[in-house]
Amino acid sequence: MPAVQSGKVLVSGANGYIAVWLVKKLLDEGYSVRGTVRSASKGVYLSKIFASYGDKFELVVVEDITKDGAFDEAVKGVDAIEHTASPFHFKADDPNELIIPAIHGTRSILVSALKYGTNVKRVVITSSCAAVLDNYPEPRTFSEKDWNEGSSREVQEKGREAAQPAKYRASKTLAERAAWDFIKENKDQVKFDLAVINPPFVYGPVLHEVDKPEDLNTSAADWFTTIVKATKDDAALVAGGTEWVDVRDVALAHVLALQKEEAGGERIIVSSGKWVWQDWVAAAHKIDPTLSAGNTAHDPATAVYRIRYDVSKAARIFGIKYITLEQTTKDTLAQYKEKGWY
Repeated sequence: MPAVQSGKVLVSGANGYIAVWLVKKLLDEGYSVRGTVRSASKGVYLSKIFASYGDKFELVVVEDITKDGAFDEAVKGVDAIEHTASPFHFKADDPNELIIPAIHGTRSILVSALKYGTNVKRVVITSSCAAVLDNYPEPRTFSEKDWNEGSSREVQEKGREAAQPAKYRASKTLAERAAWDFIKENKDQVKFDLAVINPPFVYGPVLHEVDKPEDLNTSAADWFTTIVKATKDDAALVAGGTEWVDVRDVALAHVLALQKEEAGGERIIVSSGKWVWQDWVAAAHKIDPTLSAGNTAHDPATAVYRIRYDVSKAARIFGIKYITLEQTTKDTLAQYKEKGWY
């Protein structure tokens, strides 16, 4: 399927952490953007920050992404779709609070694209490394060939008693599988192809509407309390090393997934590299010595990173030069200080 170098792009959940940066990147690249929000009030802020782009940006309300036909009107006349809308939090009692919207929202937009998206050439879905990693006793490197089977199994066996991360990870795994299954089941009818972006932990400054730190999205809120409020003890600061990526690079990857023909039909892990919390704390303390120095006994050379990712596919297709941990820390702290949050 040919790449989408121009035209109109539908972005679902346009007021989300990743999505707002994506909308900005698309507009800066010359695309027109139609963003969906759950209510008109959620779009007021977006209309203000993207006012300078004039009629290149428009908003439509999709109140319930799980309803059949929810995106029927939204997909008409667009050349590509960026589906980012999916719940992310660790407060679900019933796992279906996360799983049903994730799966049904994904299937709903694909069904609408099949029926009414006559111009759609590519659909890009925001998945996660939550759909890739699995629990292993020893450190290991995961790739796009891996699927998280353990979290779905835990949720199936334990239901409401499953761990909160498992509930979220199951929702991302099942939603992504639903997307690939849909393409396979409808291969004789579908006239667009699918690309999936799988980021690990996403950090960096916010562009969406946030009035106070308590309203930050889950990953950004954890970063704020850990770095600014120094809420983790020395042991937690050096435990469970994994990987991360800047939110602006995730947005860039979504745009490149439209522009690069070879991204079609691929799930692609994008990651800047490894971290333990002490890496962030040390970087922040170097920038602002009033912030905690954390676990100063930590030696990065001996740190154990339990989860790593193979990003060779992203390097081959996208060639992203990732924003560094130090730059992300600097930019995020500058924004938080400007907002008067510390």
